[in-house]
Amino acid sequence: MSKWDQEYLNLCEKIINEGKVHHNRTGDDTIRIIGHTFELDIAEEFPVLSVKQVGIKGPLIELLWIYQAHSNNVQWLRDRGVTIWDEWEVDTDGVYRQGGNNRFIGKEYAGTIGTAYGYVTGHFGWPENNIKEILEHPESRRNIIDLWQPQFFDTAVLPPCVYGSQFIVDGDTLHIRVTQRSCDVGLGLPYNVTQYAGLAYMIAHVTGLKPGKMLYQITDTHIYCKHLPAIKEMIKRRDLAKPAPKLWINPEVKDFFQFDNSRELKDFKLIGYEHLGKVPMEVSI
Repeated sequence: MSKWDQEYLNLCEKIINEGKVHHNRTGDDTIRIIGHTFELDIAEEFPVLSVKQVGIKGPLIELLWIYQAHSNNVQWLRDRGVTIWDEWEVDTDGVYRQGGNNRFIGKEYAGTIGTAYGYVTGHFGWPENNIKEILEHPESRRNIIDLWQPQFFDTAVLPPCVYGSQFIVDGDTLHIRVTQRSCDVGLGLPYNVTQYAGLAYMIAHVTGLKPGKMLYQITDTHIYCKHLPAIKEMIKRRDLAKPAPKLWINPEVKDFFQFDNSRELKDFKLIGYEHLGKVPMEVSI
């Protein structure tokens, strides 16, 4: 069993055993705990769950959509086989209607998620500026991405869940801290952990460093009640969990913005990834 599988299943059990029912804006109740932190050595093990199939194509394509393409266009993802943002797409008349909303975002944002995620990274030049800071000022304690930008919220379909990242260089090693305000443990967390480990690997790769620790902090840490049967199925798989895979990155790519972001994701491969199959869960909007 990988350390990430173990950490994840322990968190699921903690929420089930200690959490309280919480009513929230989606209308789907959750069981939640307030505050959870964990640390992974992503150099030792690249974190991809084996108790359910996750892989890297979905997580890394979405990551590159945000941080490389600086895109908010939902079709960009669909063209690459990723449909996780379809429910949040602004209609052709500029209205966001999902989840009971009828909020006018703007016709100029039709087909997008508005001024969120990739729009914000493009506006502030992330991670371009972070890579520059690592190369020119590796001693910096201020190398931060902050997606929590309220000036853009009125024209965004939702504020970011993972909103903060910090990069710390220690000798020849790059560490990353990730901050998440709200976490859907069933659907979101497996994606997010693999994504941000991938971001650390990519940035370490193009700056000549090694990946190190991932420090992960969550505030509202929850499981949707409707996901409980699926979560319990994963917990039953504990004794069957597989070892962690390795992430291969094309050594010929030296520029973050040259990584292949096509459907094939040619510059990344999971080596030795074994999993126990899909565990379907319905998204809450």
